[in-house]
Amino acid sequence: MKIFVVGATGRVGQLLTEKLAAKGHNVFAASRSAEKIPETDRIKPIPFDLHASVAEIAQQIRLMDVIYFVAGSRGQDLLQADLFGAVKLMQAAEEGHVPRYIQLSSLFALEPERWSESYLAEIMDYNIAKYFSDNWLIHNTNLAYTILQPGSLVEGPATGEVSLQVTDIGKNAIGDVAEVLASLLDYPNTTGKVITMHEGSTPIATALADI
Repeated sequence: MKIFVVGATGRVGQLLTEKLAAKGHNVFAASRSAEKIPETDRIKPIPFDLHASVAEIAQQIRLMDVIYFVAGSRGQDLLQADLFGAVKLMQAAEEGHVPRYIQLSSLFALEPERWSESYLAEIMDYNIAKYFSDNWLIHNTNLAYTILQPGSLVEGPATGEVSLQVTDIGKNAIGDVAEVLASLLDYPNTTGKVITMHEGSTPIATALADI
């Protein structure tokens, strides 16, 4: 498949791009810093700006089979990138009839009553941006979406095991988040779902099959 990854130089995006390429997909690795992405037979760096217009974005994603939005401004550009940039990408995807759209979000982003808990209190503005972008994807598009809402991202080895549809606070190895994202394509039962996630003891394949 032809897969467009927005945010391909981020911590999750880099691993996701590698995993998708390893699965045999042709990955268009999109980033403002595309020059940092090594080009391979399966990975093509694409200069990409979330400040661009819907029409400009639509031209870049023409004929794609899947779009991943895993970009994050790390608090520097929440409105124009994390929120409005995400919405423009959705609008462009609809114009281009992209068959599958996968968005990386934040744990409990759709539940403001949870935002004072633990580390979530420190990323309130980020969760506000994700609240509106997730809601737009669910209620204002007809895209075949999946939204993944992991807990806090931590460096460290991936375990290959997770807990999904969690109701408590937790953390995730970045590699496990990337593996879940890449694996979503193999599980059509995840379409139209919001999936919460943190570390756990269930193999990723089993957890996704049970969604």
